[in-house]
Amino acid sequence: MGKKRIIRKSGGTVDQGLKSRSLARVAKKNIVSGTLHIHATYNNTKVLLTDKNGNAIAWSSSGALGFSGAKKGTPFAAAKVGELVGDKAAIIGVKDVDVVIRGVGAGRESALRGFAGKGIEVSRIADDTPVPHNGPRPPKPRRV
Repeated sequence: MGKKRIIRKSGGTVDQGLKSRSLARVAKKNIVSGTLHIHATYNNTKVLLTDKNGNAIAWSSSGALGFSGAKKGTPFAAAKVGELVGDKAAIIGVKDVDVVIRGVGAGRESALRGFAGKGIEVSRIADDTPVPHNGPRPPKPRRV
């Protein structure tokens, strides 16, 4: 039968190669203010930085940083995504942002905290989570 070998996976850490590669591709623009869109679902957290017209400047997500499976929806992964986009925004030269948060996932606040920790002023926070008015039509009653 032989000895069983146990391979340990490094869980919960950011892939440094993916992080450095995404920071290397940042365009050197001069944009002073923008809008930060945080989309937090149960399975993932996506962060998008746009200018005031809505043109995308920088983005990242938990999956893009190397998190997989259920780890993508955790607050830790969301904080790492916020820090990465904050680094990109600091390279570009962003000074203040308005924040729009969508979704009900676990990474709502932690993505914002990770971004704000990079020294960029947050001037406004708006919660724009879509709420259904009535939802889909219910199924017909069961005939027995």
